Amino acid sequence: MRIAFVGKGGSGKTTLSALLTRHLAGSGAPVLAIDGDINQHLAEALGHTGAALDAPPLGAHVRDIKEYLRGTNPRIPSAEAMIKTTPPGHGSRLLRLLGDDELHARHVRHVGDVPLMVTGEFDESDLGVACYHSKLSGVELYLGHLVDGPGEYVVVDMTAGADAFASGLFTRFDMTFLVAEPTRKGVSVYRQYRDHAREFGVRVAVVGNKVTGEDDLLFLKEEVGDDLLTHLVHSSWIRAAEQGREQGELEAHNVHALNVLREAVDACDKDWPTTHRHAVDFHLRNARAWADDRTGADLATQVDPDFVPGQDTATARRAGHPV
Repeated sequence: MRIAFVGKGGSGKTTLSALLTRHLAGSGAPVLAIDGDINQHLAEALGHTGAALDAPPLGAHVRDIKEYLRGTNPRIPSAEAMIKTTPPGHGSRLLRLLGDDELHARHVRHVGDVPLMVTGEFDESDLGVACYHSKLSGVELYLGHLVDGPGEYVVVDMTAGADAFASGLFTRFDMTFLVAEPTRKGVSVYRQYRDHAREFGVRVAVVGNKVTGEDDLLFLKEEVGDDLLTHLVHSSWIRAAEQGREQGELEAHNVHALNVLREAVDACDKDWPTTHRHAVDFHLRNARAWADDRTGADLATQVDPDFVPGQDTATARRAGHPV
């Protein structure tokens, strides 16, 4: 099950991404964390210290990722003909979560007991000539070719604000948690996300953060209504962890909130046809808007009309592709 954490910058979405990931990993569940934020701090939030994590960034290996994932799909003649929205078809390599394949082997590193992949930071060559969404191409391709199921979790710390709507990536999740502080600015992103998400049937639940009392909680309830799933209270444990200090155990209320998040995810039905329909829709949008001109090809032909990931795993397995 794919989980996105979104919200205003500074709302605590990276902290909550790390908390839920560690909570899931601690229960023994298969889980992968992905840092998809322009500010790459998820490794530190998961407890990494010292030198920078040596995880090869997805954003720097997009061509290699395309070359691997296209497999023997006859609709994709080369990596250059493949864009971030190109959906899988017969012959494509499908992935199992943390499977024994070259993509996971190259990009996954462990922070404690948590497997992590990163998109990578901006560097000097990107400034003024690229947007961060080019870095997210690897994440979009990964999720587009991933066949995951109940009891398996991918937790993605997304870019701040409503930037996720600049691509179809926001439709690739089974559940999106919008982290909101109890302030007017804290809930402003919620309204943007709610309206866009409803158009595509994307599940969004609000998680209140840094709640200090009944007034904060009442404010959130008045602003977001039934979309408020749960909330976390101000945490001395989190502050100590952010300062590099260990301090007992996470507060009981906040542990309960993490359990509520997991229960909400587990209650979601995996809807492969809808997910794939969104993927095809955004691929065709990108093809018409820019990609046909850039590649010199009709990228609508990359869509395999008889293929739905998650419903074609038996076919892929017979073809010898990892699923």
